[in-house]
Amino acid sequence: MMFPQSRHSGSSHLPQQLKFTTSDSCDRIKDEFQLLQAQYHSLKLECDKLASEKSEMQRHYVMAEIVKRLNGICAQVLPYLSQEHQQQVLGAIERAKQVTAPELNSIIRQQLQAHQLSQLQALALPLTPLPVGLQPPSLPAVSAGSGLLSLSALGSQGHLTKEDKNGHDGDAHQDDDGEKSD
Repeated sequence: MMFPQSRHSGSSHLPQQLKFTTSDSCDRIKDEFQLLQAQYHSLKLECDKLASEKSEMQRHYVMAEIVKRLNGICAQVLPYLSQEHQQQVLGAIERAKQVTAPELNSIIRQQLQAHQLSQLQALALPLTPLPVGLQPPSLPAVSAGSGLLSLSALGSQGHLTKEDKNGHDGDAHQDDDGEKSD
């Protein structure tokens, strides 16, 4: 009859090993949850990084398409320009090819600021009419063309001739009353 007694003592010991307390289970669930939360955070950061890279790649692709199309347009229009203008356009194109990304970002930032300023000025115009002959202050329009002109101006500032610096064109001079004389 020893058999039932040993069976009883062995069976009472086995269930105690397999029993888990509620606090042990909660701790294990908490640890697994923290692990899953860390994995989620890591995957979310990776997903955000990939989305940013995708956006940057799309931006580069669009910019490459724009460059290709603008280059084609310039090549088509160039033969119709005078020799002097052809040289100016070719010089501007060469300077544009040498612009670095930080310089381009700076130009874009300046244009955005000027555009935002002009919008704010339009909102801040007085509601009362201005006296006759007085015009509200305004900024020049900002467009892609003006951006290219400012880029062209950056590269050509050091290339002014003596006549350009004095404001004379060499052939016709203006008197103080605005009339031209030869």
